[in-house]
Amino acid sequence: MKILNTHYRTRFPKADFCRFLFGTRLPNADFCRFTHGAGFLVMAASNPHRPHQGDGMGGTKKMRTMLGATTMMSEGGDMTRSFAKYAEYLNDLNDKRERVVKASRDITINSKKVIFQVHRLSKQNNEEVLGKAEKDLANVTSQYISKLVKELQGTDFWKLRRAYSPGIQEYVEAVTFCKFCRTGTLLNLDEINDDLLQLSDQSVQPLQINILDYLLGVADLTGELMRLAIGRISDGELDYADQICRFVRDIYRELTLVVPRMDDSNEMKKKMDVMLQSVVKIENACFGVHLRGSEYVPLLGSGEANFSFLGMPELDA
Repeated sequence: MKILNTHYRTRFPKADFCRFLFGTRLPNADFCRFTHGAGFLVMAASNPHRPHQGDGMGGTKKMRTMLGATTMMSEGGDMTRSFAKYAEYLNDLNDKRERVVKASRDITINSKKVIFQVHRLSKQNNEEVLGKAEKDLANVTSQYISKLVKELQGTDFWKLRRAYSPGIQEYVEAVTFCKFCRTGTLLNLDEINDDLLQLSDQSVQPLQINILDYLLGVADLTGELMRLAIGRISDGELDYADQICRFVRDIYRELTLVVPRMDDSNEMKKKMDVMLQSVVKIENACFGVHLRGSEYVPLLGSGEANFSFLGMPELDA
């Protein structure tokens, strides 16, 4: 439909006006009608295509349109299949994340049980308690860590690090705690990962604990050592408490050099503040005991003083 102001109709005949408007005669046009009431020219043609195109050109355009529609349908099917694969991948990843979270929770719970077992140490039951704790830790490794390793080995487990990191940190805390109580040294990351390699399939990429999770677990270890030191002071083991104090102080000093160079160190910085508090508590406890013990003056005529670590004489029952 073409619209033009009607004042041109008075200057041109019907055929000349169509030639002026379209540049050619319209062989396929049925009529050119003037609408006097509205004051506009309306041209209606029986052929819906452009006036200069013939039947052959119209058929070609129809064929091209049909081919285009077929191509779009084919492309739409490929896109649908692609998005179906993406949806399947995301669903599998979410299901795996849920299983990994469940495994991490089991590792956390059972590792805490091992830590609580170690805190029952005393002079009388040292070997018994450590043996029981190491046995429980071996069960955690064989039952729960192995489940996590089998779930994540051979995959891009870095994507799921936040799902299993809490359990790994608690596990690192438990194994390093047992190692210190047994030998007085710190278990390093390579030794822990070597144990994990034995649980992995050698044909695929094994799950390895990263350095950040290891350091976060070691930072939590200092809190448990602080509790252990306070307990040993209560039992009169001042030398063991002094050893713990020096060990925790060394860890804090070394980490203060490492943490500022770490990229993802927000969580580590928070734990450094807690670690400093643990160091101060151990130092104050050891210093207070030594100070009160040195200030004790034995009673006159009592001979060799027989007093406890708190500076107070022991009363015979």
